[in-house]
Amino acid sequence: MASSFHRPTKFPPGMFEAFLGGEDPAQLNRVAHDTAAALLARVRSDPDPEIVSRLVAYTDRHGIDAIAELWSRSSAKSLPGALWRIYLLRTLIRQDSETLSLAYRRGSEVSHTIDQVVAGAPVPAGPGEVIELADRILHGVFAGDFAVALDRAAAFGRVAAAGFASLADDADASDAVHPDRPASFTRRALRLTELSDELTACAKLWRRDALD
Repeated sequence: MASSFHRPTKFPPGMFEAFLGGEDPAQLNRVAHDTAAALLARVRSDPDPEIVSRLVAYTDRHGIDAIAELWSRSSAKSLPGALWRIYLLRTLIRQDSETLSLAYRRGSEVSHTIDQVVAGAPVPAGPGEVIELADRILHGVFAGDFAVALDRAAAFGRVAAAGFASLADDADASDAVHPDRPASFTRRALRLTELSDELTACAKLWRRDALD
């Protein structure tokens, strides 16, 4: 973790797409694995509420780039890769809660799965509710069932992805003010689907004691 304080880095959707669009390196950085494993083991063995709260809010103070430096290049199906994606999803929700809550509400309307139940967001879910949900999910990483936390994050991502896809269908490409909105919503739907698939895979590996 970065030791020096700096203002949190704004993380626009375009950067989100760039991070999730690239391929992870085949050989993982050992430092990323060691820090992820040590952090998770230390906190979960003694989940002091104050420490857990500080870890949940870490990126609010230090910025998402501090986490990215450690874990963003790790394999999607790895412990540091899973932690990176949980923090990334929380940051996206907090920095664009209006749009994410809109997508989640639309996704809840058009999706015919149990993902809304798994995610655990209240109905209807406004900006405040999805921010609170993101905090609860990350809290569960350190002081709950780790696989369940990953599954909840994945479920949220799938519902929001369905919502973005539906919003893209509704958006008018001829809108002179926002002509790129349909393409933007479609890209976000695809990236959230990818993120959700990766988190689900990590949850399955964790349950088999195979998430390194």
